[in-house]
Amino acid sequence: MTPATFFSADYFEARDKFLRAAARRALKVVSHVHPHAKGPGGEDLYVDVATWGADSATSAMLAISGAHGVEGYAGSAIQIGWLSRQTDWPEDQKLILIHALNPYGFAWNRRVTEDNVDLNRNFVDHAQPYPPNKDYEGLKDAIAPANLNPETLEASSKALRGYAREHGAFAMQETISKGQYIHPEGMYYGGTREQWSAGLFRHIVRREMAHCRRAAVIDIHTGLGAYGDAELISEEATSSPAYARARRWWGDTVQSTVSGDSVSAQVCGSLDSSVPALLSHAEATMICLEYGTYSTLEVFQALRADNWLHTKGDPASPAAKEIKAQVRRAFYPDQDDWKEKVWKRGESGLAQAGAGLSTD
Repeated sequence: MTPATFFSADYFEARDKFLRAAARRALKVVSHVHPHAKGPGGEDLYVDVATWGADSATSAMLAISGAHGVEGYAGSAIQIGWLSRQTDWPEDQKLILIHALNPYGFAWNRRVTEDNVDLNRNFVDHAQPYPPNKDYEGLKDAIAPANLNPETLEASSKALRGYAREHGAFAMQETISKGQYIHPEGMYYGGTREQWSAGLFRHIVRREMAHCRRAAVIDIHTGLGAYGDAELISEEATSSPAYARARRWWGDTVQSTVSGDSVSAQVCGSLDSSVPALLSHAEATMICLEYGTYSTLEVFQALRADNWLHTKGDPASPAAKEIKAQVRRAFYPDQDDWKEKVWKRGESGLAQAGAGLSTD
């Protein structure tokens, strides 16, 4: 099987391939139906969890696809390919694969959940004051404009260019993407309550990794970096033991958001940030496996259009088809050379995690 065969045309094909691959390897599968969301045709949506190994295992690897919905094409393919090709998994390790953690976003080709919430900004304590993002306020109308008319978009671009000239391009990226908790119709909205997918993730980790003393967690994303390039993003300080372990396991492609070396800015309420508390009994090594697609500008423009479509426009309008194709392309270049790169680094990344758990 070539790497291209691991990829799918949509969420529904991806789910079918994942379930078939898990069944061929006799993995245990638990499927969680989404209680609040349906697919574009009214279909039920599921988060599927496949596991191999004893519940009493003290070491485990967890790989997650689709936390950012439309980014699930790559993560799903890696999980399907891994189940199809991997034949030598350590007997003393548990394998846990969460397929399509945000099934609404995957099915609708959206990055966000059914509530327009960025799931990877939702893992905060909602009983406490939310992290501030004061500069977002001044740019909110440029980031999420009222319409997509040429004049409006030009005014938005002018405001963003002005901010970038004054503060720098990376500062602008951080302001836009770090997360905000005030504007439900804005971009990178972290929400004011726990999303169903976030609560389910916590439940899965507590249930499946209760006995772990050592864990590797790999969350797979796309949209940042050069076409096909992979960066392993750590949210740990470069002086921390967890960062040192990540570097031993995966090499110098590991970069820290804390030090500013990563293609990603530091963000609030990420999935990775929730893991230490969930696995307080374990030594956890977490990484975000991020694949580049197209330019930052192209990705931003696709997200901006999609945000407008679902918060102010009409997803059933003639314009919707073009916007949906734009978003899908921004996070899933449907090209064989890109798929080859994604699979090659994904396969080695999971294998390195397993080896690290065994030997470090």
